[in-house]
Amino acid sequence: MTEALDASPIFKPYVLGGLELPNRIVVSPMCQYSADEGVPDDWHLVHLGSRAIGGAGLIIAEMSGVSPIGRISPGCAGMYSDQHVEAWRRITDFVHQRSDAKIGIQLGHAGRKASTKPLWMGQNQPLDSGNWETIAPSAESYGDGNQVPKAMDQGMIDEVVAQFGNAAQRTVDAGFDMIEIHGAHGYLLSGFMSPVSNKRNDDYGGDLPNRMRFPLEVVDSIRSVLPGQMPLGVRISATDGVEGGNTDDDAVGISRMFKEHGVNYITASAGGITGWSMIPRPEPLGYVPFARRIKHEAGIATMAVGNINTVEEVAGILQRDDADLVALARGHLRDSYWGLHASQELGMRDGGWPNQYVAVPRQDSLWRKDRSAAGESA
Repeated sequence: MTEALDASPIFKPYVLGGLELPNRIVVSPMCQYSADEGVPDDWHLVHLGSRAIGGAGLIIAEMSGVSPIGRISPGCAGMYSDQHVEAWRRITDFVHQRSDAKIGIQLGHAGRKASTKPLWMGQNQPLDSGNWETIAPSAESYGDGNQVPKAMDQGMIDEVVAQFGNAAQRTVDAGFDMIEIHGAHGYLLSGFMSPVSNKRNDDYGGDLPNRMRFPLEVVDSIRSVLPGQMPLGVRISATDGVEGGNTDDDAVGISRMFKEHGVNYITASAGGITGWSMIPRPEPLGYVPFARRIKHEAGIATMAVGNINTVEEVAGILQRDDADLVALARGHLRDSYWGLHASQELGMRDGGWPNQYVAVPRQDSLWRKDRSAAGESA
């Protein structure tokens, strides 16, 4: 097994759009519910900065709302004011100055899943007080107990499209290297894409091309302000997992449409379209077949996600050409230095440890030597 892993492409550079990543390890965007009025703070600096030092090639900051009502919770990050730009710039500067990693951000709008509690206080549950009006493609609540959103008219659609473009410009100003759009898990873009939540009878509802109209307008708005070959990706639910919802067949078509509008990669997740259809918790590598199918049938780069944890799993995904990049969430929560520890497991001499930690690989080498000598003498 060790020989196969030594030849793995985990630590080979990868060019995404015009951005060269030092390796294929991605820190998946993870909401921290710890911002103040959308402003990230020291928690975000440490959370993201430690994983950059920890050896990942790309860190994607959490879903950040393009407007105040686009946040999932009051503690969610934002990218809708100049104050956010300044706070995020502190974090991107640290990552660029102290590591070889690149850093992106996930832009999104929570839609009918907005105005809810932080994860540990009651996921997708409405706030006890201070709720704000939510919007969606249709006036149907996300689940029992959630408020009924306002169905978006053309003016509201145009406003949100412009908000995504403005957020993208702020992202550039904040020093990020790339953008991922959150188009999965029942949030606003996902809500338009899925027939489960989109019951419109105008140009934004009905068949798949119509349901894709709003998400593609968002992509065009973002792409219009991005410089050069700055990468743009979209996370989608490759299957809604409920009767009458989108399937992996639809995901291929969705991915092709995004590619035609300048999207560089697709992150293939699943589920979450309604309160009674929570995101499936797959066995190891449960979402990987979606990434593989989209990559090879839609002809676009993919990022694999979904309960991926070990070096062997990441190596296997890349060796089989199931995906181009592999994103870990829980793995990086458990071990912020997942990438550096993977390099050691693969027998790399230093694996990118920062100068301040140079004693780690040196001491490990001595430890292995001592262990070997002890074994020989025994």
